Amino acid sequence: MKKLDFNFSPTLQLDIVKISVQLTRILCLVYTSVLMDGCLHLEALMGLLKSGMHLQETSSVHLNILVEASSESGSIEENIWGIVQFGCGMLTEVPTFYWENLVKQSVLVLMMQPSEYGIQEVVKIFMVLEEPVDLKSRSGGQKSSANPAANRDQMNTPANHDEDEDQGDVFLDENDIVLEINVDDEDLPDAEDADDDAEDVEEADDSMHIFTGHTGELYTVACSPIDPRLVATGGGDDKGFIWKILDGDWAFELGGHKDSVFSLDFSMDGQLLASGSFDGLVKIWDASSGDLKCTLEGPGGGIEWVRWHPRGHVVLAGSEDCTVWMWNADRGAYLNMFSGHASSVTCGDFTPDGKTICTGSDDATLRIWNPSSGENIHVVRGHPYHTEGLTCLAITSDSTLALTGSKDSSVHVVNITTGKVVSSLTSHTDSIECIGLSLSPPWAATGSMDNKLIFWDLQHSSPRCTCDNEDGVTCLSWLGASKYIAAGCVDGKVRIWDSLSGDCVRIFSGHSDAIQSVAVSADRNFLLSVSLDGTARVFEIPDFQ
Repeated sequence: MKKLDFNFSPTLQLDIVKISVQLTRILCLVYTSVLMDGCLHLEALMGLLKSGMHLQETSSVHLNILVEASSESGSIEENIWGIVQFGCGMLTEVPTFYWENLVKQSVLVLMMQPSEYGIQEVVKIFMVLEEPVDLKSRSGGQKSSANPAANRDQMNTPANHDEDEDQGDVFLDENDIVLEINVDDEDLPDAEDADDDAEDVEEADDSMHIFTGHTGELYTVACSPIDPRLVATGGGDDKGFIWKILDGDWAFELGGHKDSVFSLDFSMDGQLLASGSFDGLVKIWDASSGDLKCTLEGPGGGIEWVRWHPRGHVVLAGSEDCTVWMWNADRGAYLNMFSGHASSVTCGDFTPDGKTICTGSDDATLRIWNPSSGENIHVVRGHPYHTEGLTCLAITSDSTLALTGSKDSSVHVVNITTGKVVSSLTSHTDSIECIGLSLSPPWAATGSMDNKLIFWDLQHSSPRCTCDNEDGVTCLSWLGASKYIAAGCVDGKVRIWDSLSGDCVRIFSGHSDAIQSVAVSADRNFLLSVSLDGTARVFEIPDFQ
């Protein structure tokens, strides 16, 4: 392949290098266009004109360069790639600080000589740098800033000096014109059209309500079991909020925490709300008024989760300090502390009958407790149980089985009465982030950072179907007693899956960052999601009952 030779004086060298960067990029586009269909469309030419304009607020440079390539100097590919090679070669020799003073004004025009056989060669490629120019009137494009970079510390300047260096400005005359193209102004792109196009490609927001009261990332969402419009959210701004769907004027700030609010839970009767924070405190709120009822103290580390007893105002919380605490929320009184884990207690809950407590820890153990006496009934650990920390836990409605997920990618089923592992679910390949149990058939769903949502038949300890997501699954919620489940993902999407067919029946878009928690309203008409993007969104789901 032939390479074009260039000899410029040292005083012009830096400016030539800066220009060659743009030539390289734009000529690559030209080359691609020619290879695709043998011609340079007007639309492509206008795009090149626009992309070739790079302005910076630096001193004006007066420079005129004319590079001519005739048919004898090689094919179109050779001519284009010769300049590309020159530009790339120069790029490797330019120290970074030279790019801080970019050329102020530049206009690139490429003229092609058409024939009955298509484009034969590049007839002229020229770049003119002169006094400030109204670029929009020249090309129909808007200014765009350049951001080139280089990676070497030194530059070699050519030995030959250009004798025409001091001859002043050189302009093209009529003899230089090879082809004149008449362009209607309506065909030229402008900034407004570009903005419109950008808006067209923006992803649709499927949410019907957005709560933006928070000023930081959101970590948790809970829905009232009584009021279908009442929602609570908490996040990294050290605050929680109680608010109502479709009522932008109704919101109560749950203040007083000094660190992230990481967990929220409504009592079973919907009267109280518990908020757990990394400041080590659990606060109890009146759900209807947002008033603070009491602050529960004791744990020496951040609160990982809070849960209510199924039949009363007794609240349970797991802490980073390896302990689990239980209080009477009505009296604000301490009831019991459960000690035995060797690391942060990452998950836990009362059994549905309220007679037992199950807790999982980063120490890779599951502990089963008597809530009244504080006795540690069983410790589940070692083979065939988890080898890494537990991340999530779910308990069957008959209070007999506990399903636990771990960083080790496995899910194990434990008999709560005996403390024995009865089965292992091992189809995932990355950390298990969430587990959900269906209300009707004996099925479970697990979400993992391996991008998979798997539905399991617990009677046979086998996967019913595997659902592939675009990114890791961080949270899930069954939509009542229906066959549908909502899965929140790292890509900011909430996907609705059919547990019978394994099909994704709906994707809800709107969030711009990872989903952290999802919840379903009491009437099953609304799906709530919170994200690291700092928003809570409401999606309508009446079709998935």
